[in-house]
Amino acid sequence: MALMPPSLSPVADLSRSSPLSLHFSSISGGNSAPSASPEQFSSLVWGSKLPSSSPFRSQFSVAGRGSDIPHRAGTSVQAAQHWSFHKESRERRGAEAMGSRAGVLETEELEEVSMERQPMLSKAPYVPPSWATHLHAIPSHFYSLAQLPTPIHRWKLPRLPNGMQLSGNKIRKLEFLLADAKAQGADCVITIGGIQSNHCRATAIAARYLNMDCYLILRTNRTLVNEDPGLMGNLLVERLVGAHVELVSKEEYIQLGSIVLGDLMLEKLRAKGRNPYLIPVGGSNSLGTWGYVEAVREIEQQLVQGKVEGISAFDDIVMACGSGGTTAGLALGSHLSTIRAKVHAYAVCDDPEYFYDYVQGLLDGLNAGVNSRDIVQVVNAKGLGYALSTTEELKLVQEVSELTGVILDPVYSGKALNGMLKDMTENPAVWEGRKVLFIHTGGLLGMYDKVNQLGPLISNWERLRIPESFLKNGDGCGKMF
Repeated sequence: MALMPPSLSPVADLSRSSPLSLHFSSISGGNSAPSASPEQFSSLVWGSKLPSSSPFRSQFSVAGRGSDIPHRAGTSVQAAQHWSFHKESRERRGAEAMGSRAGVLETEELEEVSMERQPMLSKAPYVPPSWATHLHAIPSHFYSLAQLPTPIHRWKLPRLPNGMQLSGNKIRKLEFLLADAKAQGADCVITIGGIQSNHCRATAIAARYLNMDCYLILRTNRTLVNEDPGLMGNLLVERLVGAHVELVSKEEYIQLGSIVLGDLMLEKLRAKGRNPYLIPVGGSNSLGTWGYVEAVREIEQQLVQGKVEGISAFDDIVMACGSGGTTAGLALGSHLSTIRAKVHAYAVCDDPEYFYDYVQGLLDGLNAGVNSRDIVQVVNAKGLGYALSTTEELKLVQEVSELTGVILDPVYSGKALNGMLKDMTENPAVWEGRKVLFIHTGGLLGMYDKVNQLGPLISNWERLRIPESFLKNGDGCGKMF
């Protein structure tokens, strides 16, 4: 499998005495998004037991790893991970589990469920899922940037109340946004984000693949806005592929907003004879939402084909919410498709009311005819604020990494998982027996911005003490390969 972000996660087995089982899978952006560096896919299975006294002893499954940057022959790793809980004593749902309205998809219908993937970087006509044909406007084409689907593997999550790691979910949106940019004859793209924006990095790489220049408007502290931003994390990748970085202070961003700043850059580039295309923050507009409507079709297909071990349906889908597009696409797709799972969005910035309104705007832009509050629950999980991490959040990220090998992005998935686990601890009856799919939206490189905070949490090193006798008897045969 070349692409991890848009893959699904498998269901984990629970002990017979446990009411829940936890599963993990990737589905964010598939392994098709451009990534910072070629990373070989690895399929891993771990097992770490919780204390026997825990009422929520569970196992976790990992779908694999991916990144959002295609490498070499188009293999890229991007990851979105999913977790699902299920009560072993429950009977499989059969037709009713797949949605009372839509019923069970028959094997012969699978051709309609899947979208044929074209070779990397090629443009192809887009055919929506049958349950989304009433939406407007349906994209005419897309660029094949992600390698999908991503398979599912088992994984045990530590600290469940008793990667997949690179770009993540943005590639799915960029497949449609960049196709629109090329259709409009754009020779460059503009987008906006934080100084360590995963979306901006993915956009820079994908644009370069399609021979377009990229201009990034990045927020930073006012004390640093007049200095070279350096080469840490996502900035290194962006600048390596030739992206033009334009810095603004957080205060300027709050005062003007992303729309005004984007329009300013449009005017600047047009004055130079360029034909720019503006991509909104996070790629989150109605067109970008199709990336996650399509992701739901991928989840649906894997469920129908029996590729999610031991499970035929999910009760809940959980993910981080940062700009709203992924949330809108998953919530709408789940509502319209046979999945019909309850969607929980853990907001890592702003507040729930803002996201209900923003997602509503995206839904209205598709003529969806649904109320955002009816198809998604938005939960405040921002903690200290956007991209600001508490020791508790980073400790969870460190624990999950050490015990499972899955690295959570501290800005998005780390906060979402922390919020979900708190919710499960405080409201165990609400989650008991539920089959939950957690979507890891990627973002490994943003971890480099947290090295100072992570330092005290990671101390697993020491100087190898070599006996003097060994050194005296050494024959100098060691080679520095």
